[in-house]
Amino acid sequence: MSSDTNHEEEGDLPRSIGRPARRALAAAGHTRLTQLTLVSEAELLRLHGVGPRAIRLLREALAAQGLAFAQRDSR
Repeated sequence: MSSDTNHEEEGDLPRSIGRPARRALAAAGHTRLTQLTLVSEAELLRLHGVGPRAIRLLREALAAQGLAFAQRDSR
């Protein structure tokens, strides 16, 4: 086995979000854009390594596929 885990974590997330964000997302079980439709921006911002820039880039990538982050309303 290789110590290179990039292939396992890669999925279809944009590389432009940066390694810390990709690692944080993968550790939380998010390696595909479609998985991000189940979580809100606020939830992802709580992950160490995911900041406003990563959220913006992910939002743009989701929108390009007609997708969006989950909306968490306080009802």
